[in-house]
Amino acid sequence: MDDERPRVGIGVLVLKGRKLLLGKRRGSHGAGQYASPGGHLEHLERFADCATREVREETGLEIGPLRFLRVQNITQYAPRHYVDISFAADWVSGEPTVREPDKVESWGWFDLDALPWPLFGTLPSSIAALADDSRRLWDAP
Repeated sequence: MDDERPRVGIGVLVLKGRKLLLGKRRGSHGAGQYASPGGHLEHLERFADCATREVREETGLEIGPLRFLRVQNITQYAPRHYVDISFAADWVSGEPTVREPDKVESWGWFDLDALPWPLFGTLPSSIAALADDSRRLWDAP
């Protein structure tokens, strides 16, 4: 990895009712922290294609249409530097399966009011954006 340039990360909050899919991370950064599925944007790849691909590759799940949540500049795992783009999508089908055991120890569905600890650095702002998005949807005329 070229640590002199930021990379683009795509994260997806996969929801099944009021439950959020999270995996316990292994590997290069954030080991032991809980994160949503996601990964690196490939050259010339569309955001939606990356998000859907990463969820399928990491978990085996199929998801519904994506909803944009937020963009964030992530430097807390220096020397790594990411521009993180976060989306939300509803679960459509499948059972979460660990498909990349070198990156994720386990997947589980967690109630939004009882999330595990510690959370990966990108998650708190994504969850806050999800809460704001949900309020807008419920408050709409």
